Amino acid sequence: MERLQEPIDAAGFLEAILQEDDPEPELLKNALRKVMAGLRSGNQVSSVAEQTYQRLNSLLEKSGCEDIYTFVQLLKVLGLQVSINPIQETESDI
Repeated sequence: MERLQEPIDAAGFLEAILQEDDPEPELLKNALRKVMAGLRSGNQVSSVAEQTYQRLNSLLEKSGCEDIYTFVQLLKVLGLQVSINPIQETESDI
């Protein structure tokens, strides 16, 4: 969990999960839970992020993540892939 405190590590972890062939339905939900816990421990989660995570988690409970994995599979057969990266701060963000 400690390594998921950094956005770059969390991004790589989630990207690897989304690239899994034939993933278990709970895999993405568990990965998101671990990422949130890691970022929380590094004090990098806003109240908006918490609320958004709760909404997404509720949606994933209902769908079993099937819609997300179907989207990723479609991209794959089209020769595309999902890439997750931390947002780079600009001077105007500081």
